[in-house]
Amino acid sequence: MKSNRRKFLKYSALTGIGLAGVDKISYGSDAHGPGILTNTHSPYKQHFNMSGYAAPKLETVRIGFIGLGNRGPAAVDRMKRIEGVEIKALCDLRPEKAEAVKKSLEGSTHKPEIYTGKEDEWKKLCDRADIDLVYIATHWAMHTPMAVYAMNHGKHACIEVPAAKTIDECWQLVETSEKTKKHCMMLENCCYDFFELLTLNMARQGLFGEIVHTEGAYLHDLLAGNFAKEKYWDMWRLKENFRNGNLYPTHGLGPIAQLMDINRGDKMDYLTAMSSNDFTMEPMANELAAKDDFYKPYANKKFRGNMNVTTIRTDKGRTIMLQHDVSSPNIYSRIHKITGTKGTALKYPEPGRLSFEGEDWINEDEYKKIEEQYQPPIVKKVGELAKQVGGHGGMDFLMDWRTIDCLRNGLPLDEDVYDAALWSSIAPLSEWSVANRSNSITVPDFTGGSWKTNKPVDISLEKGGTTKVMI
Repeated sequence: MKSNRRKFLKYSALTGIGLAGVDKISYGSDAHGPGILTNTHSPYKQHFNMSGYAAPKLETVRIGFIGLGNRGPAAVDRMKRIEGVEIKALCDLRPEKAEAVKKSLEGSTHKPEIYTGKEDEWKKLCDRADIDLVYIATHWAMHTPMAVYAMNHGKHACIEVPAAKTIDECWQLVETSEKTKKHCMMLENCCYDFFELLTLNMARQGLFGEIVHTEGAYLHDLLAGNFAKEKYWDMWRLKENFRNGNLYPTHGLGPIAQLMDINRGDKMDYLTAMSSNDFTMEPMANELAAKDDFYKPYANKKFRGNMNVTTIRTDKGRTIMLQHDVSSPNIYSRIHKITGTKGTALKYPEPGRLSFEGEDWINEDEYKKIEEQYQPPIVKKVGELAKQVGGHGGMDFLMDWRTIDCLRNGLPLDEDVYDAALWSSIAPLSEWSVANRSNSITVPDFTGGSWKTNKPVDISLEKGGTTKVMI
């Protein structure tokens, strides 16, 4: 046991679970048997339950954006079209990025101030008294530090995925949000895709019966993009691939976790993960390094396995399967499969399909009838406008509009800090499992037990839906 503990501590310092989290996670035995990471932060005593929390209404949501390289500019463009939004500040380390986004706002009512040129300029943005929401779209390592600082300075925080890289960071987000009573939402846009919203509403109405098993994924051939010199600042996305696990679980997990009422009636109990070898990344790094000295630091390095499969069992005995592969020539897929006692759904390959009582997939006419009857109110109200604005087919805009509408109407957000922490925790937990011959690992309960009474996500728009859109 002592030898195993030493091995864990050595590994956790390397993988991102981190020595800072040892006081919250330690190696030991529990009800699942020996050799399992036990969350010693449990039972966690909440400072305040942020699930279902409605912050005071904001007639105008004043936003500061941090990170304007990849996703940030598109987020600014979407937000400028939403009623009751004022873009107050833009921040990026590179002046040309911030200036380009400011220029895109010329002719609008938004006159943001720019923060750039120094690594800590983002703190000045968070320090401002005239900002309500900080929208973070930087590289992953800065997500939690920026969100924690923003909340501690009186701001709500929206963070691009993942919200955190380590278990310790997950707890930092939870404890800070509870302490400050500021929302911390991970911008998991796939929760707002159209078929995912349809199946969520269908599950709410009982069409699938009891949910037994779900599957999600992020299968996307990003091999060339990860090695592209100009795509990601300081090649940060490529460097993340030295970690071996499911590094990007939330696109597939978010929608099915909401549909299963995870954190709101059920919780994840434990997971196990397995990765294949790497068959593509090291060979590409070596090939590029032979032609270009820029790539020599990445040659002959051990990258993550191509495919990771992570399985999760919930407290109610239901199961989840997640896949992650961004370095094989896969057809894009998030799977999105739901299996219940009365029916099933499957999105990929597209279009989405439905089946009931074990019969074949229903035909197109039957599908249209189901869609018309169970299309959620958010899609009926804003769906067509969202498609016109764009952003991954409109789901990005639905996400932003819904977030602003909730803040303006004093409503709980659809994705709270416990979702951000839990969904992000799959990466470091899966890393540990992969490194330990796929042994199972306990998933922390970030809700401190409130999952037993928290209410499911409400997408009815009965108390919201008032915010207008300007195309």
